[in-house]
Amino acid sequence: MATVNLTIDGQTVNVPAGSTILEAAQLLGIDIPTLCYHPELSIKAVCRVCVVEVEGQRTLQPACAYPVSEGMKVRTNTARVREARKTVVELMLAHHPQDCLQCERNLNCELQALAHRLGVREIAFPHVQRALPFDELSPSVIRDPNKCINCRRCVSVCHEVQGVGMLDSVNRGFDTVVSAPFWRSLVELSCVNCGQCALVCPVGAITEKDDTEPVWAALADPSKHVVVQTAPAIRVSIGEEVGLPPGSRVTKRLTTALRRLGFDRVFDTDFSADLTILEEGSELLERLSTGGTLPMITSCSPGWIKFIEHYYPDLLGHLSTCKSPQQMFGALTKTYYAEKAGIDPKDIVMVSIMPCTAKKFEAGRPEMTDSGYADVDIVLTTRELGRMLREAGIDLMDLPEEEYDAPLGISTGAGAIFAATGGVMEAALRTVYELVTGTELANLDFEDVRGLDGIKAATVKLPLKEAAVTQDNGVANPETLEVKVAVAHSLKHARTLLDKIRAKEADFHFLEVMCCPGGCIGGGGQPIPTTNVERSERIRAIYEEDAAMPLRKSHENPAVQTLYEEFLGKPLGEKSHELLHTHYQPREKF
Repeated sequence: MATVNLTIDGQTVNVPAGSTILEAAQLLGIDIPTLCYHPELSIKAVCRVCVVEVEGQRTLQPACAYPVSEGMKVRTNTARVREARKTVVELMLAHHPQDCLQCERNLNCELQALAHRLGVREIAFPHVQRALPFDELSPSVIRDPNKCINCRRCVSVCHEVQGVGMLDSVNRGFDTVVSAPFWRSLVELSCVNCGQCALVCPVGAITEKDDTEPVWAALADPSKHVVVQTAPAIRVSIGEEVGLPPGSRVTKRLTTALRRLGFDRVFDTDFSADLTILEEGSELLERLSTGGTLPMITSCSPGWIKFIEHYYPDLLGHLSTCKSPQQMFGALTKTYYAEKAGIDPKDIVMVSIMPCTAKKFEAGRPEMTDSGYADVDIVLTTRELGRMLREAGIDLMDLPEEEYDAPLGISTGAGAIFAATGGVMEAALRTVYELVTGTELANLDFEDVRGLDGIKAATVKLPLKEAAVTQDNGVANPETLEVKVAVAHSLKHARTLLDKIRAKEADFHFLEVMCCPGGCIGGGGQPIPTTNVERSERIRAIYEEDAAMPLRKSHENPAVQTLYEEFLGKPLGEKSHELLHTHYQPREKF
């Protein structure tokens, strides 16, 4: 590989040809401030915060986009550079709302931090406030275009990572703003509510819909029995909201914190993740044995579900009919748990703590009421829970460790790995293998479906016990079933698989699709920042959680076994279909 030598602030560095000045400076430990730049998105160079002096160039150059060359000499901290950066930030602040204390991104705002770093104390330009309308109609994501600094990060993530393209820049000059098509609300469009735009926004222009006040109100109401479920990803990410490193495992302190907030019962969504595997695995085996629609595709991710409803409605038959673990849990809370606890379900408030903004939309789907009530009443993101803990003065690390409440707090390692891309597939394979073969897996770790590659594929050979599968399904040896699986995360990669299915080129039996990069650990409601650095640490922690569990296979969960014995009967039975399965609907593509 060709390399280039250059000098930055008197230090010499050798970097691959094609590198930018910013990348070269990072190798030297020189911190050049940035704003529109994001390490996982395309270079835009629109903010000009990262300008530097390049010897021989008349004007300052953006370090994020300027390519290095042999013998180049760069200065990053001259008076001219510092003054230019301050001027750029002052111009942004001149038409930015001055409401930092009321903003959800206060103390975690890149523009605020940059102004402080550069010593901006006065603004030399008149304050010209825009009066653009808020977009507050979505149950998941709200937009305040008056706070937009036109960095285009949200545009990039929506187009490049998710392939949805609901946001773009419109107008020119001072009037430039990021907007949805035709100035419509996101709720009117084929937005999938994934919240990745909020995750990369450097300011408070895009945020999750805040639902903390209804939770506080429910907790204060003595007539309400308020229960909470926590998604698998929360245990390895909520620590970041209170200053812990990414990937800190705080499971048992989290349960204590939720009790301190006032929840009457603290349950674990991992329980219903285990339940999902029993239902989904049985559904897959039924399709394999009866010639059902293949490949079957997972239905746990609500952003992914809305995506296929809008963009590939002709392929809805490939989806598993299972509700997501969140919705299964809610339905059981309002029926099974209410009956066992002797509580009228109308007095139960079911709160979910999720890494996902799309879960807010999912909870409001009209079909999610099979218990006779809304399965889930309120959904909070990881960030919202972080705000509640700070408001209550609860420090996770000062708390003792406590267990989840039984029976809906009993779970396995298979439920925990739902948080990571490939985790649902791995959990399903652990159970399907043993159901089909009647033998125990020697190795529970399916490494081929792990990691951050966009699409991962594997073939699992299942030696069949007698009459396990009645059809050959095209397998050369009818005594062995070769189950071909694939995993995709982010909707851009989901498109690749769906296009193959549509073209009848997909030779798979089972697909896992997660809407967000990295799976739920990279959800739109997770702590900011969330990059592959944080995703990797959270994934590592999730698999450590799995390895440390006494039970690691969903079908071995004793509470799930009891649930079937006492209430549901059997997987895919009448009661299961009534409460745990659903249907999806074609939606218009706007």
